[in-house]
This record gives sequence, C-alpha cells and structure tokens, in this order.
Amino acid sequence: MKNKKWVKPVISIAVFAAIIAGIWLGVQSLLGGRGVAASKDDILAVVKSVLPYLIVMAVAVVAIAAAFIVCAVKKPSAAKKLTIQVQAAAAGMLAIVVCINLICVGPMSSLLNVSAGAKGAMSEGTQERSRALAEQIAEEGIVLLKNKDGALPLGADVTRLNVFGWASTNPIYGGTGSGEFSSTADKVTLLQGLELAGYELNQDLIDFYVKEEAERPEVGMYIQDWTNPEAKIKDMDRAKLFDGAKEFSDTALLVVSRSGGEGADLPGSITDENSIAEAAATGRGVRYTSQKDDIDPEKSYLELTNRETALLERLNEEFKNIIVIINSANTMELGWIDEYENIGGVIWCAGPGEFGFAALGRVLNGSVNPSGRTADTYLYDLTAAPTYRNFGNFEYDNVSELVNRPGSADNYKATFVNYVEGIYVGYKFYETAAEEGPIDYEKTVQFPFGFGLSYTSFQQEITELAETDGTVTLKVKVTNTGSAAGKDVVEVYYTPPYTNGGIEKASVNLLAFAKTGTLEPNKSEVVELSFALEDMASYDDLNRGCYVLEAGDYEISIRSDSHTVLAAQTVHVDADVVYNDSEAGARSTDAVTAVNRFDFARGDVAYLSRADGFANYAQATAAPASMSMSGEAKAGFISNAVYTPSAPPCRGSGR
Repeated sequence: MKNKKWVKPVISIAVFAAIIAGIWLGVQSLLGGRGVAASKDDILAVVKSVLPYLIVMAVAVVAIAAAFIVCAVKKPSAAKKLTIQVQAAAAGMLAIVVCINLICVGPMSSLLNVSAGAKGAMSEGTQERSRALAEQIAEEGIVLLKNKDGALPLGADVTRLNVFGWASTNPIYGGTGSGEFSSTADKVTLLQGLELAGYELNQDLIDFYVKEEAERPEVGMYIQDWTNPEAKIKDMDRAKLFDGAKEFSDTALLVVSRSGGEGADLPGSITDENSIAEAAATGRGVRYTSQKDDIDPEKSYLELTNRETALLERLNEEFKNIIVIINSANTMELGWIDEYENIGGVIWCAGPGEFGFAALGRVLNGSVNPSGRTADTYLYDLTAAPTYRNFGNFEYDNVSELVNRPGSADNYKATFVNYVEGIYVGYKFYETAAEEGPIDYEKTVQFPFGFGLSYTSFQQEITELAETDGTVTLKVKVTNTGSAAGKDVVEVYYTPPYTNGGIEKASVNLLAFAKTGTLEPNKSEVVELSFALEDMASYDDLNRGCYVLEAGDYEISIRSDSHTVLAAQTVHVDADVVYNDSEAGARSTDAVTAVNRFDFARGDVAYLSRADGFANYAQATAAPASMSMSGEAKAGFISNAVYTPSAPPCRGSGR
C-alpha cells in the first residue's frame, strides 16, 4: 500500500464526485419524478439557478483532493499530514453543507416543499373514474366540422382503416410551456384509440412512418423546430404503400397536427432560417423546416405544407372515402377540405391529454355522437384577421441605453405589440364587421364560433322569456328530429342597442350556454338558462368611465353558432343604468366599482372603432408606423437589465 500513494487521493476524489453526482441526480429526480411534472426546459432552468452553488461545491471537492495529493507528493510528517487532510476535508465539507443548505432554502425551496409533501397512490377506483372523466371530456369536446353525404359515422362494414400522415404516429397531446403534456407509459395514442374502437389498422403504414421519423421535432419554450416530417410521395411509392393500402381498405384517414402554446408565436412564413445548431450554446434556437421542398415563404405554419398537399392530392386520386382528423388547438386554414371531392368527413380533435384519443374511435364508429363546438372562429385566410399585422416581436429602436447593462457585452431588446382591437376580438369582430359592412362574412369565415355538427338533427324553440327583479329567465325546448340519439347545445346571445359613435359594442355577445342530455329520436328536453340584466352592460371608457346598461331593446337570440339565428325575442330596458358610486353602484358581480384605473397606459395608437362602419379599420389594423418609444414612456420605463432594487417605483405610458 506504501507504493500506491495515489489510491487515497483517487478514492477521496471519487467520494466527493459521488456527492456532487448525487445532488445532480436528486435535482433530476425531484423535477422528473411523480412529485413534480416538469419539462426539459424546467429542469434546465432549475439547474441554472443552482449552478453557482454547484460550482462552489466542485471547487471545494477539488481543494480537498488537492490537499490529499499534496500530502501524497510532499510526504509531510504523519501528524502534519493528518492535520492538513482533516482540516481540508472539514473545510470542504463545511462549504458543501453550506451550499446544500443555501440551495434548499433558496432556489429549490418551493420545489422541495412540493416534493416533500404528503404523497399517496390513488385507489384503482379513483384512477378508473379519472380516466372515465377524461374520456368523457374528449367525447363532449370533439367537433364534427364536415359530414358530406353522411360519410360519418363509418358503417359497420368498415373494419379496416388506412391511417395516413406522419402525425398519426406522433400526434399532439397538449401544448407547450404550461400546457405541455407529460408523457406517460399508459397514455392512449391516436392509433390505440382507433384500435380500442375495434378497427384493424394498416401496419405497413405505421411501420413506414415510425421508420421515417420516430420522434416529433422539439417545440418548446426556448427551442422550436417547426418541421412537419411528412414523407415524400416517391418514398411511399417505392415502398408500394398506396397499392397495399387500397387492397387493405377503401377508407383513408388523414391526420394533420400542429403544435403551439406558450413561449413563441407560430411561424407566419416557412423560410430556410435555422439556428437550432446554436441552441447548445445560447439555449435558444428555431428552425422552420428541415425539408427543403417544404420551404415556402408565402405559407404559414397553419396551412398545409407542400408535402401534405402532395399526399392529399394522391389520396384524393386513390380513395373515394377520405376522413380528415385535425389535431391542432390552433385554428388552421381549412379551405382545402372543400377543394377535394373525396373528403367526406372532418373531425377536430385537439390536444386530448392522456386518455382523450380513446374517444376518437367511438366518434368514428358512431357509438358516440359528437356534440362539441368550436371555441374560436375559423377563417379561410388568417391574414385577414384584424390582428395579423400587429403580432410578433416589434423592437423599439431608441431604447438601447435602457436595456443594455453598462460595461456588459450582453445586448437586450425591448419589444412591443399594439393591442388595437379593443372589444372586437374573435367572433365579436367578425359578426359586428359583417353587420357594418367591412367584410363579406361568407367569404371570410369558414366555421363560426360555437359551430359543430351532429349525426342527427335538432329543433330549438323559445318557450318562455321573462325578466324579474333584474334576472332574465329563458326556457328553450330542444327536440331531436333525426334518427340517432345525441346531444345538442343551446347557445344564447344578445344584441344590444348601438348608437353610431357611442359606447363600443359588439353586435353579437355570448350570454349563456348549456348542453342537453342524450335525446332519443323524437324526444325533447326543456333547457332553462338565466342571466342578469347587468350582464348586458357595456363599459364606457371614454365618457362615463364605468359600466352602463343603456336604454333600449336588447335582442335575445338562440343560435346554432355565433352567426346562425334559430329564434329571437326582445328584452326592453326603460332607462340608462349607470354603474358608478354616485348612481347605481357596482354591479353585483364586481367586488368594487369598475372605473377607469389605467388611463395612464392608453397608447398613442388608433384603437379599432365601430363608428361609421369601422371607418378607421385600415388605420387601426395597420402595422406599427413607428418603432420609437415616446419620451413620456421612456421616463417611466424600467428594464430588468438595469433595474436596481433601490430605484423608486414609477410608471409610464406607452403602447
């Protein structure tokens, strides 16, 4: 052992390295285990927050190892050697213990509190009920967008399915950032959902897509690879997939998926820009496509790619029965579903989470009658949206001294977005603009807000509308007039009286909604809904600075979507009701009286107005004319890059 003078130092280094490794594994375990669900971005963020402490601990380990090595090389007396080693080990361990404590009470305190909380396994009964609820939510939420000539549900004779589209093997389960889906081993995949419904799937197609690209390109908070790895037609022909598919089944399902969520806008143009390779050094990177034949600056991410279009054209040639599954939480441009004659049915099934795809097969075979409704307005052309020219990262060009830390090489940015739409967002804009004239509704809107088809038909009629003490009660009789059992949705909207140039008001506003139970053919259900008169008040920010329920007739309508009126009646308000402290007081749903509190933040932009038929539409929705921050806004601007805690708080006005 005397000749093996390096053994002890090596053992010491190994021991302390094991300590550091244990801490690292502990961090990963806390973040990646069942105690806390976290994405890779979350893990990297936590590691970054504890990195200074880890560096100090590593230095302590090196110092301890150095002491042992010095003793081995210099060969001091036994007493001196013991003193050096003991003191070095004690000092190093003290530094490590202090760092661990600082980590525990500092950056990882919240995480440890969550992870150290009481844990317990759910009972099998609770798990079964949770799964059943998740599947029911998907059943209730899946939307039938198109059903040409009764293409859906698929007949009992359809037992085999060709599932096309690379996304069929890698669908979208959730969003990015806070909406990210934490993958679990027992999740129901899209293909499994079809198999659970009794369908036999073309395994050759599945194997081909898995071999083509096994994993979905990363789209997260900081790194986004927007590639849709659809296969080339020539590769599919080489594998004779179309020939085999036609022999397998005459029905083709096409799955189209799009990701999206927190952290990054969806691409408005598919270019060859690629900074993914730099992500290892910068932590950020973007690539719009890795496939040269999909590069198309004229297309957005929410349109079909060139490869997807080629696949759809081929499917339309080969199959007479095509069903499309739209697996995207974002509204895509879907005009193409009416351009191909053999597309019979279209189903919207957004991020379903862990078990939602189990409902998809049941919707296809008709054991579940779809009753979901769109939660947004689908446009033929997304560039026609009033927000199109006012989203993105618009960078101020005159604030470098406010965002760059003196003496630092780091260059930061200050960006802005002009929120000019006011209340005219989503369906409220399209319905109002259609009434006032700026848009041709039929050419602009493909699927209205609240739209959804069924395998049966319904009739709705208002049987009672009464107002008592400020509460309006509405009764609607819903009758199943078709041949299949199903559920319908009662959607209640109001149209307020509007004076040109007066308080900004949308012509259509959702008041209440409710879904019926399952109705057998020829059966009816009376749905009762109620709302307060004050719910129809409009906020007057320019004059009275509070909510006002103006006198006049308020049309109460039931609609199959935001645009299609089924029946309507009127509620009359005799006189203005002003909800301020000197008159009617706060509305019952307001904790305090709602008054103007943010006039200082009113921007130097033109806000969209209904006056004179949206006369200022072009001006209000134009791209920002100036990239400079006003002097008034700069005076109150605080940047994290140069902020000091001792600086007095201030506020400024700006965009």
